[in-house]
Amino acid sequence: MWLITSSVLFVLVNFVAGGRSPHADYVEQLVRANNFGTRLSNNIYEDARLDVPDLIRKYGYPVESHNVRTSDGYILQMFRIPHGRNQNNMPGVKKPVVFLMHGLLASSADWVLMGPGSAFGYILAEEGYDVWMGNARGSTYSRKHIRLNPDSKINKSFWHFSWDEIGNIDLPAMINYALAHTGQKKLHYIGHSQGTTVFFVMGSLQPEFNNKIISMHAFGPVAYMAHNKSPLLNTISPHAENIERILTRIGTGEILRNTSLSTWVGETFCRDGTVTQPMCRNMIFRITGRNEEQFNSTMLPVIMGHYPAGAAVRQLVHYAQGIVDKEFRRYDHGWMKNILTYGTTRPPRYNLGNIKIPTFLHYTYNDPLAQVEDVTRLHRELGAGIKLLVPDPLFNHIDFMWAIDAKELLYDKVLELMRSVEE
Repeated sequence: MWLITSSVLFVLVNFVAGGRSPHADYVEQLVRANNFGTRLSNNIYEDARLDVPDLIRKYGYPVESHNVRTSDGYILQMFRIPHGRNQNNMPGVKKPVVFLMHGLLASSADWVLMGPGSAFGYILAEEGYDVWMGNARGSTYSRKHIRLNPDSKINKSFWHFSWDEIGNIDLPAMINYALAHTGQKKLHYIGHSQGTTVFFVMGSLQPEFNNKIISMHAFGPVAYMAHNKSPLLNTISPHAENIERILTRIGTGEILRNTSLSTWVGETFCRDGTVTQPMCRNMIFRITGRNEEQFNSTMLPVIMGHYPAGAAVRQLVHYAQGIVDKEFRRYDHGWMKNILTYGTTRPPRYNLGNIKIPTFLHYTYNDPLAQVEDVTRLHRELGAGIKLLVPDPLFNHIDFMWAIDAKELLYDKVLELMRSVEE
């Protein structure tokens, strides 16, 4: 879960620090060697503008798009990489399924934008997995409903959801679809940030999914947030519900939709050679923790082309409620609607003890959004949780997705663990 606004980046034009990417030399070596099979794309400006399916096709991987209709009428788009490009590349061969779920304000682009050899979606496909990538309601690829309009200026009902609905409705629908389509009985689950939160929601409210999950890998696990170190979240949390009311009155239930403006900002202010690029990097570090060595600044235009991907204001409000309350509860609608919805004046706590499958909590000391104390409490309450510290003291919240050495520091270990629990 990370927050970065396109509008605030316009202050970059006033930033005067020098601006060569710390990894520019490395990129130039790749260019000279014509070696774009790993680490990054061969045209970052093109990658910033391609959607996820076209981005996957560009690099020679097979891709499928699937639509799933939820019980409350949302139409969710999923993307599938059924096999590898260089290895395990025979079509039609039945493979173990892995389901990937993105964080807040993100989309399935998380898993592929860093390119072959670096992005986990491609790595998993090359390792012999059938890769499915979900998109939560309200994000770039899931902005449809059978009757509600996300862009309506009058009726904001489309946006009346938090990550409770994503975990309790969207995730079960997508997982059931992937299993039915592939003919498998179980799959591996990997989530980042909010992608972990929604799994904990699903496992708590629908424990029958213990029978459908082989293993769960939580990157930067977010459930309890009592000790989070985000200045922004801690500042707005006491006022989040008022912010939602104000935004609703002015006609929006959405925050930070993906637009061409973000792409333009990335290409104009965040590319290599601009004096403003360090400010782009620092804006991300202020939310996710600082790790200069693992952040590939050259890829900022691609990142900004796919981020932010939109979310409901209520998703942010739900996190804020947990920060203030210091608990992991269902969404607080107010005492009267809580009685109608839950039968109690306060929303009930999620029962994490219902989660019985192997759950691996991958955490770090330099993650302001998933602090060690909160991860430890989560681990204690889970029915079957294992804590795993990433072996880099500066590894931060977004490094789980974009770190230069993510494969060596994290992904190889995850693959080892996945194979160890497969039947």
